[in-house]
Amino acid sequence: MKRIRLKMVRKDLLDIPQYELPPGFRMRLFEKGDEHHWARIETSAGEFKDEEAALERFNKEFGADIDEMTRRCVFIENENGDVIGTTTAWYGDLKDDGEISGRIHWVGVVPDYQGKKLSKPLLSAAMNILAEHHSKAYLTSQTTSYQAVNMYLNYGFEPYIAGPSCEEAWDLLENVLNRKIKATGSDKQLK
Repeated sequence: MKRIRLKMVRKDLLDIPQYELPPGFRMRLFEKGDEHHWARIETSAGEFKDEEAALERFNKEFGADIDEMTRRCVFIENENGDVIGTTTAWYGDLKDDGEISGRIHWVGVVPDYQGKKLSKPLLSAAMNILAEHHSKAYLTSQTTSYQAVNMYLNYGFEPYIAGPSCEEAWDLLENVLNRKIKATGSDKQLK
């Protein structure tokens, strides 16, 4: 499948779907030093070539705000206390206009635990955190993560159409997911 980057928006943070973790798992917030867990998870999920590159990106994006990570980054641990999933309820500027929105950032679950009903509880937890600080949210993804995109759609995120590559991405995803998507999309506006 062609890999095309895309953005999605959720115009409010009301009525967030709630999912509980399966037995044997627990959630916790980031603690200083957890950047190594974050790097391992994101590397294993295919986001980076190695953990060194992941740590470099972590430090670039979050290093100056490490205290904020203790309130906004969520981890899942298995019954042995191994950290196996993460996402961050971060913030950003979707349109480069200075308006700050909540952002679902870097969702990742190690491959051995993918498909074990962990992503929805992880996303619910992050969105609940966002709702404490923001009134709307966005995220970035790519067409090759079509299963995640399908989950985001089910959570009320909509396509953010900002150009021809966006149209191509959503046409591709409509075919792959066998569902109408673009009719609900945002047309460059996050209201």
